[in-house]
Amino acid sequence: MKFKFLIPLFVTLFVIVVFHYTKFFAVKFYPVAANLTVFMLFFTSLFAKETVIQKIAKAIEGGLDDFTRIYTRRLTYVWCMFMFCNLLISIATVFMAEKWWALYNGFISYVAIGVMFAVEYIVRVVLRKKYQK
Repeated sequence: MKFKFLIPLFVTLFVIVVFHYTKFFAVKFYPVAANLTVFMLFFTSLFAKETVIQKIAKAIEGGLDDFTRIYTRRLTYVWCMFMFCNLLISIATVFMAEKWWALYNGFISYVAIGVMFAVEYIVRVVLRKKYQK
């Protein structure tokens, strides 16, 4: 299908319109479902030979040295804890007023993810310099 990339855009717009013009309570569970899916993807990968983050790093770098292999496995644990907290908060916001639900799920959670990426990048650079001398 030529315009397959537009499907997520239309689904998201549909969810926004339905939520805005109705008081359809179930729509508030959309972030819960998204957070649960991502958490489960990362969490279940902890029981595999390679975690999701290790597979991503391997695809980018070509191969993994010992430092990267250990670091990415530990990083998967950190992201699992972060995503589990994000999941719990998104569940709690379902039962709050719409303005709090929208503030957290539409803004704060994305800022938190951005901060997490930035902090992780800084930690990675510092640790790589420290252990690869």
